[in-house]
Amino acid sequence: MAWIHLGEEATVSSIQFVDALLADAERDQRAETGPSDAEALDAYSQVVTGVAERVIGSVASLRISRRLPGGRQAQGSGSAVAITPDGFLVTSAHVVEGTGKGRASLTDGRELRFEVVGRDALSDLAVIRASGADLEPVSLGNADRLRVGQLVVAVGNPMGLAGSVTAGVVSALGRSFPTSDGQASRLVENVIQTDAALNPGNSGGALVDGRGRMVGVSTAVAGIGLGLAVPVNATTRRIIAALMRDGRFRRAYLGIAGGSRPLPPRLARRLGREAGVEVVQVVEGTPAAAAGLLPEDLIVELDGTPVAGVSDIQRLMVGERIGAKVPVRIVRQGHELELELVPGELD
Repeated sequence: MAWIHLGEEATVSSIQFVDALLADAERDQRAETGPSDAEALDAYSQVVTGVAERVIGSVASLRISRRLPGGRQAQGSGSAVAITPDGFLVTSAHVVEGTGKGRASLTDGRELRFEVVGRDALSDLAVIRASGADLEPVSLGNADRLRVGQLVVAVGNPMGLAGSVTAGVVSALGRSFPTSDGQASRLVENVIQTDAALNPGNSGGALVDGRGRMVGVSTAVAGIGLGLAVPVNATTRRIIAALMRDGRFRRAYLGIAGGSRPLPPRLARRLGREAGVEVVQVVEGTPAAAAGLLPEDLIVELDGTPVAGVSDIQRLMVGERIGAKVPVRIVRQGHELELELVPGELD
């Protein structure tokens, strides 16, 4: 083995090089304009505590009694969030399933009776109204503006007095989960996934942003350390408003089962889209059957709006289309056809 003697000059040069690197690192750290670790942690704490102070008084604890088959009684609990000063609160539909009334406890010690005003299982949203209430409503935000990594705070009230606060970030957007109501089923879309842990009894509570605006209604635990919230956006505001006004949210339906399917390349180029909805089943006696839709038809447009998946059709099935004539463009055995159907009301 050959040994190479670097000599004193090389050793000194190496030491100077390392010293220069360390000096550059120290200079870069001093040049940084961001907060220190301690300052960042303190700012985080201030945001969370500030949000908790503003929102906790608006979140109620619900105690519910359900009658089971055989005459037995089952006790349930959850949370609800005040959205008007005169007693309207929003919660999860599954929290008040099987009951029409219960008791709501607030963090100021008040206990109020409430009645279920309206419930929509297909969005997992419900509205209740507390009697004789003078509530502190939350400010409603817009979940469509959330970004992955954004700070959010989950506020619930499982115990009725102290409230429950957990903080985290938006870990995913655009999630979905299935809901059902009798024979009807639907995907709740654009669900928010967060690592702000949900405690037992937090369902129906508020998911708020760093300014204390409610951007979601906590609905389910998605796994260890992960929770899901139904977004507060233009769509869910319409549902909540309908529940407050009419006690229900009207939906149109076609009467098909289907799924997304890629379009043939030539058709995709001509239409300027890559997928449509393939009809797998047409239920007898439904608007789809009356319009002449058949299995293996490919729906590419509904009422002038392109559709590429079942969720696109779901978004279009609003109350305004019930009983209205709606054109539907399909592809059948390679040929484009236009049919006319009249959506019915989903019971």
